[in-house]
Amino acid sequence: MTLAAPPEPSTRWRPHPLDVVAGILAVLGVACALSGLLPRAETAATLHRILPLLLFLGTVIVLAELTAVAGVFDVLASRLAIASRGSWMALFLLCGGLATVTTLVLNLDTTAVLLTPVLLALARTLRVPAAPLAVTTVWLANTASLLLPVSNLTNLLAADRVGLAPLAYAQRMALPQLAAVVVTMALLWYGWWRRDRPTEGRFVPPARHVPADPVLHRTALGGCLLFVAGILAGVEIGLASSVALAVVLLGFVVRSRATLRPGLVPVRLLLFVVGLFLVVQTLGRHGLDDLVGGLLGTDGGALGALRAGGTGALLANAVNNLPAYLAGESVLPVPDHTRLLALLIGTNVGPLAAPWASLATLLWFERCRVAGVSVPVTRFVLTSTLLAVTGTLAAVGALLLVS
Repeated sequence: MTLAAPPEPSTRWRPHPLDVVAGILAVLGVACALSGLLPRAETAATLHRILPLLLFLGTVIVLAELTAVAGVFDVLASRLAIASRGSWMALFLLCGGLATVTTLVLNLDTTAVLLTPVLLALARTLRVPAAPLAVTTVWLANTASLLLPVSNLTNLLAADRVGLAPLAYAQRMALPQLAAVVVTMALLWYGWWRRDRPTEGRFVPPARHVPADPVLHRTALGGCLLFVAGILAGVEIGLASSVALAVVLLGFVVRSRATLRPGLVPVRLLLFVVGLFLVVQTLGRHGLDDLVGGLLGTDGGALGALRAGGTGALLANAVNNLPAYLAGESVLPVPDHTRLLALLIGTNVGPLAAPWASLATLLWFERCRVAGVSVPVTRFVLTSTLLAVTGTLAAVGALLLVS
C-alpha cells in the first residue's frame, strides 16, 4: 500500500487576529482625524509625539529578531541551564534573571516574543513541565518593565512627561522595580515552579549550544551591548536602537543576506500603536477623560498614589495598558509626578489578569499556541490576578518610600 502525498501547503495569506485588530485601530484612528472628531492640531501633536517612539519600536523589534536568529538567546538559555548544574531552584533563579534582564534592556515585547520560544525549547530539551518556564516570561515581561525608559512604551511617555533623563528615571524607579520583581519571583516559585518541579528537584543539564555562525553571533551580541551602552550614556533611544540595528544589519548583509526580509518590520505593531494613540485621544475628548478623572480622584499623598496605581491596573485589564496609561496621563496635573508614576506602575505591573491587558501578553499567548504548550487557564488567571494586586501594591509602596 502506498501513502498519498501530503497536500501542498496553501500559499494564500490569512490575516492573524492581531492583524485585524491593528488594521481596525488604524482605520478608526484615521477616521477620527479626518472626520474632525480629533482636531487637526491635536492630531498633529499626537503624531509628532509618537514618531520617535515608532522609530524606537520598529528598530528595537528588528534588532531583537535578528539577535535571536544569530543565536544569542539560545546560547544564553543553554548556558543558564548548564550553570544551574541540574538544580531546579537554580534554573528558576537563572531563568527569572534572564527574563528580567531581557525586559529591562530590550523591552517587554522582546521577552514575550523571543525569550518565550527559547524557554519552551529548553523545557522540551530538559523534559520538564513547560508551564512554569512559559509563565516566567509573560509575568516578568510585564512586572520587570519599570526600571528603564526603553523597557516599556509607557515608560517612554512617563519619562518625557516628568522630564527625567534615563539614569535619573532609573534611580527613581529602582526600588519599585525591585519590589515588583521580588513579589513576582515569590509567586512564580510557590504558584508554578515548586508545584511542577521534577523528582527530587533535579534534571539532566543539556549540552552547550553552539551558534551556527559565530561571527553573526558576536556581531549581534556587540550590537545589543552597543545599544545598552548608548542608553546608559543618555543617547536618544531611537538613535541608539537605530545605530545598533545598523551594525547588526551590516553583519547579516555580509553573512546571511537571505535572512533579511520585509516581514521583519513590525508593521502590525506600528499600526496598532498609531491607531491606539489617535483613538484614545479622541475618546478622551468625548467622555473618557471625565471617567478616568473620577476614578483617579483628587487625593494626594499615599492614598492618591495607591488610587492611581489601582486605577491603572483596573483600566489596563479592562481595555489595554497603553490606552489606560494615556487616559490617566491626560487628566493628571503635570506637576503631580508621584501619582503619574504610580499610574505607570499600575499599567505596567497590573495588566496580567486578562489576556488582552497588554500586547506582550497577547503575543505570549500566540507563541505558546504555536509551540503547542497549554497553560492551565484557571490557575493562570487566579495567580496572575494575585500578582497584579500584590505587585502593584508593593511597587507603589516602594515608590512612596523614595518620593
